[in-house]
Amino acid sequence: MPTYHFANFLWDDTKAAALDPVGRLIYRSNLLGADQRITNTGGGNTSAKLGEKDPLDGQPAEVLWVKGSGGDLRTSTRENFSSLSQAKLLALQKLYSARTDRGLKSSAEDHMVGMLNHTTFNLNPRAPSIDTPLHSFLPGKQVDHMHPNAIIAIAAAARSEQLTREIFGGTMAYVPWMRPGFELGLAMQKIAKENPSVKAILMGQHGFIAWADEDKACYTQTLDFIEKASAHIEAKYQAKGGDLAAFGGAQYQSLAPEQRRALFAAVLPWLRGQVSQRKRLVGTVQDDEKILRFVNSREAARLAALGTSCPDHFLRTKIKPLYVDWNPQTEDAAALKKKLAAGLEDYRRDYAAYYTQCRRANSPAMRDPNPTVVLIPGVGLVAWGKDKSESRVTAEFYNCAVEVMRGAEAIDRYIALPQQEAFDIEFWLLEEAKLQRMPAEKELARQVVIVIGAGSGIGKETAHRLVKDGAHLVCVDLNLTAAQATAREITDRHGLGIGVAGTGLSNCGPALGLAADVTDRKSIRRMLDDVALAYGGFDSICVTAGIFVPSDPTGHIPDDKWSLTFNINVTGSYLVADEAFKTWKEQGLKGNLVLTTSANAAVAKKGSLAYDTSKAAANHLVRELAVELAPLVRVNGVAPATVVQGSAMFPRDRVIGSLAKYAIPYRDDEATESLVAKLAQFYADRTLTKSPITPADQAEAYFLLVTQRLSKTTGQIITVDGGLHEAFLR
Repeated sequence: MPTYHFANFLWDDTKAAALDPVGRLIYRSNLLGADQRITNTGGGNTSAKLGEKDPLDGQPAEVLWVKGSGGDLRTSTRENFSSLSQAKLLALQKLYSARTDRGLKSSAEDHMVGMLNHTTFNLNPRAPSIDTPLHSFLPGKQVDHMHPNAIIAIAAAARSEQLTREIFGGTMAYVPWMRPGFELGLAMQKIAKENPSVKAILMGQHGFIAWADEDKACYTQTLDFIEKASAHIEAKYQAKGGDLAAFGGAQYQSLAPEQRRALFAAVLPWLRGQVSQRKRLVGTVQDDEKILRFVNSREAARLAALGTSCPDHFLRTKIKPLYVDWNPQTEDAAALKKKLAAGLEDYRRDYAAYYTQCRRANSPAMRDPNPTVVLIPGVGLVAWGKDKSESRVTAEFYNCAVEVMRGAEAIDRYIALPQQEAFDIEFWLLEEAKLQRMPAEKELARQVVIVIGAGSGIGKETAHRLVKDGAHLVCVDLNLTAAQATAREITDRHGLGIGVAGTGLSNCGPALGLAADVTDRKSIRRMLDDVALAYGGFDSICVTAGIFVPSDPTGHIPDDKWSLTFNINVTGSYLVADEAFKTWKEQGLKGNLVLTTSANAAVAKKGSLAYDTSKAAANHLVRELAVELAPLVRVNGVAPATVVQGSAMFPRDRVIGSLAKYAIPYRDDEATESLVAKLAQFYADRTLTKSPITPADQAEAYFLLVTQRLSKTTGQIITVDGGLHEAFLR
């Protein structure tokens, strides 16, 4: 087995031998995609030219199986690969030549992308990638096109062509920057024909492509090239002083972890509001050693201004990040906000000028001019995207860009892609068409919703309901394990990653589990700060946490139980609102607060004195907060009637007590589910609809109130009680 220091050799002959030819291609692709040092998320592609039979005439045919448009190598399956007739692909060269000969070169590339669909073999519906000609026109039966940081560092160096010869000798050729497509494919074909000893081509500003006739040999050769490039860069890097001298050495020192956390918590919601002027964005924070080494360096401002090199990078990170010249040792959070505000204004103006200068007659409209990456000395990086997944990938891509700059500066001098070339990729009509084909965003897309009481019952059901329509969910409960369990259920169904308070907040997925005690203001603040670190801020809060303490048989309730009931059911909601409003004001984005009251707030009932009066107070708290928090935050309430099924307020002993109270027959050994169903139906029979009320029924009301469907409604209570006429408005 080969030994590598800068890549992982993962090939298993036994596993590969059990696969068919297409399966072996997928296997190789998954192995390459599993190592982020080899290629980016969603980037790179692989192919195999395989012999098959034409389904119509049964004649032999050479078929190019190549990763199609979209998808990620690490997780790709057969459905992610296009199958195309190799003979038809080669025949397209004549059509391309005919168009370019007539002076139509500017439109020929885009035209040929559409023509690729006409080469589809066996009705495979996967759309071909724009990189297809690169794979088709090269001689190898197996082809890997990768974006390793080490290779891109050479491709992004001022002397990239000379460095390619020096490092790889005659085994790797060089082609200057060209947009992926037919012209680049033909240029590679010419190089391969004229240089039979060449087994790879370095693509200026981009990456590299390597080929062989056998799949394991192609995989190994790809790793060999990456290893050689990486070893050369690391040797030069260490000779120049290594980490201590990286990027010109340190200009600033990092703040301590707790100081960074406090600063991010104070600034992120405000920053989210600033960059969400067009559409709300979700953030990811990164402050590891490597990114801090870069943002603290003397050369960070210069290199950041140059922008990224590889097209795969700046499609996510934009032409360049926003670097804030802030001194962490002498300036405070207020100074940082002031510099961020000025920097954002300059960035938007520069982006508009870049668009105006580079636009073509048929260019799409200018996109959001706000940065997707913000660099802060002493603190780290903040990446923004339409959802958590996109912001995480954006952060990942800028980390790759930093590694590229580190490598290029170690061996030479880093250069970026010319602005016009960058623009033509960012605003490529084919890229715009891809964006337009994407499905419409869900109703709660880009929203971060906190559900307090999400460990069970109504809160848990509400969390599951909101995520279906695109919301990011922060599942909060006094019981951290229960909160994390709900978050884990969501992430298992809807995406990767789960964060826990204090560990990996920036790596969470569409849901996060946190603990908080609503009777403790500091606990609430800590939770809200964790949310800011995880997502950049939040949009809505649903408070479903509550407590029911029954009176004793004499009607008495102890003083401490009375206080506890009011502390949780009333004061807790006030404290949440009061702390959250500080963040809402910082963001400047409209939000929603939904509290849980009860039908009991309007119906006096024996045996629940503390609960009923606390819920009556909660009803009025909704109205008071609606006045206090207007116009930025709408405040409404949901008033359930008795929810027995799935409720943490109805353990078995309380269910039995209620059955006995209402003289409903039951057996001591009867299953809990049966007891719950009997009690639920008893309560249902007292309503006009005669149907048991479930947590799912309540969740629909919370969903309605955090959307824009009732955007002019505030200070109101929505009852979900099955038609309890005793609770009708008086």
